[in-house]
Amino acid sequence: MDRERLVERLEAEFCGSEQARRAVSRQARDLSDAGRIEEELGYELTVETVVSNLEDAPAEYGLVERWNWWIGSLELSHGNYQRFRVRPDVA
Repeated sequence: MDRERLVERLEAEFCGSEQARRAVSRQARDLSDAGRIEEELGYELTVETVVSNLEDAPAEYGLVERWNWWIGSLELSHGNYQRFRVRPDVA
């Protein structure tokens, strides 16, 4: 996954602080490197799939909240995704 491209898309789609965009992109890269999405859900984790999943979060959520909402959904459905959360104080 192209982390810099993800940072750019996150800024365009969700705003958030630079620190929040970097933290989310770092965790997205770690999630991609872990290969869990491909293994468990059958699709490649790309910039587009990250953005698409974050768009599903409640509209009033900020970037970090959206990321953690998605990771929380993965945790509930598949387990062992908590390590990919972003600390809320990063926002």
